[in-house]
Amino acid sequence: MERAVFVYTTWPSTVEAEQAGHALVERRLAACVNILPGMVSVYRWEGKVERGEEAVMIVKTRASLAERVTTAVKQMHSYTTPAILVMPLESVEQSYLGWILGETAAKI
Repeated sequence: MERAVFVYTTWPSTVEAEQAGHALVERRLAACVNILPGMVSVYRWEGKVERGEEAVMIVKTRASLAERVTTAVKQMHSYTTPAILVMPLESVEQSYLGWILGETAAKI
């Protein structure tokens, strides 16, 4: 049976994250996205330590769509090097898994 995954990514603003999240759900690449605004990131970029405020997005999807989600995020993202991490899930409640799979199924 197909497994569910989380795709974790960050966005420079809640507005940009919401636009991308809506597109992912509309295209049936994600059953749901969770957007958590107000994250502070500290990171090294081009030799300097930087600080930025971002929004976290957790994309709930099926494993077989992870590559397509990654491609879509890259196309919509304003960052040169967006954080995109695909995380397998060890366990998902069965009815919730069915919902994720159903919402990401191709519709004819």
